[in-house]
Amino acid sequence: MNKDSSKTIGIVGGGFTGLTAGYELAKAGFKVKIIEASEYLGGLAGNFRIERQNIEMAYHHLFKTDQFIINLTKELRLENELMWFKSSVCVVTKHKKTYPFTSPIDLIKFKEIDFFSRIRGGLVTLFLKMWKNWEKLEKLSAISWMEKWSGKAFTQTIWRPLLKGKFGNYYTKISMAWLWARIHIRANSRDKGVSYEELGYYKHGFKILVDKLAEKIKELGGDIITNTFVDSIQEDQDKRIILKTLDNQLYTFDSVIFTTPSNVFYKIMQNSNKHDNEYCTKLKDIEYLNAVTLVFTSTQDISKFYWHNILDENAPFLVFINHTKLVPKSWYNNLNVYYIGAYVSNDDEIFSMNEEKIREKWFSFLKEIFNNFDNSQVKESYVFKFKNAQHIVDKEYRSKIPPYDTHIDRVYLANFSQVYPEDRGTNYAVREGIKIAKIIKENLVIHK
Repeated sequence: MNKDSSKTIGIVGGGFTGLTAGYELAKAGFKVKIIEASEYLGGLAGNFRIERQNIEMAYHHLFKTDQFIINLTKELRLENELMWFKSSVCVVTKHKKTYPFTSPIDLIKFKEIDFFSRIRGGLVTLFLKMWKNWEKLEKLSAISWMEKWSGKAFTQTIWRPLLKGKFGNYYTKISMAWLWARIHIRANSRDKGVSYEELGYYKHGFKILVDKLAEKIKELGGDIITNTFVDSIQEDQDKRIILKTLDNQLYTFDSVIFTTPSNVFYKIMQNSNKHDNEYCTKLKDIEYLNAVTLVFTSTQDISKFYWHNILDENAPFLVFINHTKLVPKSWYNNLNVYYIGAYVSNDDEIFSMNEEKIREKWFSFLKEIFNNFDNSQVKESYVFKFKNAQHIVDKEYRSKIPPYDTHIDRVYLANFSQVYPEDRGTNYAVREGIKIAKIIKENLVIHK
């Protein structure tokens, strides 16, 4: 059984899943073409420049457990680019008080709830760190499970605002399996014997990995095109797959991988000459939220913590991140670099609001948290909006996950909606790219 390396593979989407799949397939000798709708590669880890340094439009870091992307980094000989830094996490309560939140001692000192509730909540978190049988949790509501076992006070103060900030009006539907994964993976990402968490970041941003993948794909005979939106998919009389773009360009392949969000793939499937109602309904069943980030530099050092979870259901954003409390300020002309981030639905006013109004609204709330915040010291600021940035992982989610194989022969889907119970992220995007490339390599063979 020999592989036919003359086979051509189209990959729609140039995020980490598409780039990894393209790299793996190009290494195996297939002819790869990646078609990306935006002007940049990297997906949610897309890059821009601030203070003459590469940085992501949405905040990113790696955990010690992110072995797929760490191994890829080593394979591409970029291990010297990946650096590890001590993290610091805090919570900001609805009373605008800031508490460190990285250790059991921090929890004991958290005065917003009674002592017994703190101990109870901490013990439940410890249990979830050690427990591995997450399948028993997937049909249960995260908020209900936490109220039952962590107690109402702990849940209403910590878990409810975090879930509501992440998922908005969907927060009561979120599966406990999803929350288990967030707690379990994060808690087990520390090295044994180390009391603090270390997070990874690339010296020249995640772009260094994106660029190296693109470079390798091209070196291996592959092609990458950007600013090209695939509008429809057809099958010709020779059973080859034809992709048509919005500007009426046609590309023909032996096999195609779509790494787009499921609802985007649904719209493309509507224009297919092999439309399947059952399969398309499955794609449409997955719901998404959008993301908005504000990235800015300032001469002012606003906080001593890296990561700030906002425990206020009326807050206009979920997280505030002091990027240069993780990585050196010297990378950015000795300025402080910050992120503000929120997840929003399509009809949320923030998603349609212009950049200046977003700055005004979010900076105003930042001033409520940090009385010393001085807007006049902000040097650069940028707003970015991402559609379909977070899928809704409800109690029935496993039954909604679309298979890699679509109803069209040799057309595959690989996106972050298939990551379960873990949350989406660059590590799992790499894992999905490796998985789908393996499927392609096993299927596109000549039997002799």
